[in-house]
Amino acid sequence: MVEASHLTKYYGDLRAIHEVSFTARRGEILGFLGPNGAGKTTTMRILAGFTAASEGTATVEGFDVFRDSHEAKKRIGYLPENPPLYPDMTVRSFLIFAGGIKGVRTRELRRALDGILEKCALTEVSSRLIKHLSKGYRQRLGLAQALIHNPPVLILDEPTLGLDPKQIVEVRGLIKELSGDRVVILSTHLLPEVSQLCDKVVIINEGKIAVEKSLEDLTRGSTLEEVFLRHIAKDTIELDTPVEEGELP
Repeated sequence: MVEASHLTKYYGDLRAIHEVSFTARRGEILGFLGPNGAGKTTTMRILAGFTAASEGTATVEGFDVFRDSHEAKKRIGYLPENPPLYPDMTVRSFLIFAGGIKGVRTRELRRALDGILEKCALTEVSSRLIKHLSKGYRQRLGLAQALIHNPPVLILDEPTLGLDPKQIVEVRGLIKELSGDRVVILSTHLLPEVSQLCDKVVIINEGKIAVEKSLEDLTRGSTLEEVFLRHIAKDTIELDTPVEEGELP
């Protein structure tokens, strides 16, 4: 389980988020939904242990991300908005490198590697240099490095940003497959991302939580767009890159 309690973050005099609280449980995909600049990335970075909160607490599987950061990070797979890839490495060598950094033993890494390549549909490009990969394959590789140590928690910041419609469908399908008994938290400003993937929704605007509910409860009697419009100013919304109906999973 992941729990955030009263998280607040200042950058100088700028308050990026304020009193952010929510929970996410195993087997659940939680969508952190809000317009650009709402505080999504700041919250994801705090949960992943990359940025310290000014106030509040966050725990991952019972470990405080600030006081027990090493133990918490071992249980997290993190995909930032721009995956940290090394363009002159091959896909396979990069995943071996990432596994080593995350403390995966050599024997375990050898067993895990082929499975991760297959799960993320990277087997056919495993010997290719990363700089020669398409955006979609790079995003898959970002997911693969987040999974290489088999973490119980996945934190994905804008996982389909910049992808074309076909790639969006593929990556969304992969995220759905990966959820299983993991906690998956993804941030997005795209309504279809949430409606197609998520079990629970947290809407954030101007650094504050507007609502936290299951998708079913949130959309009972209303569409997700209608709910979103009630909580977010109309002129801040970016709905989605158009996707043909036939391409939806």
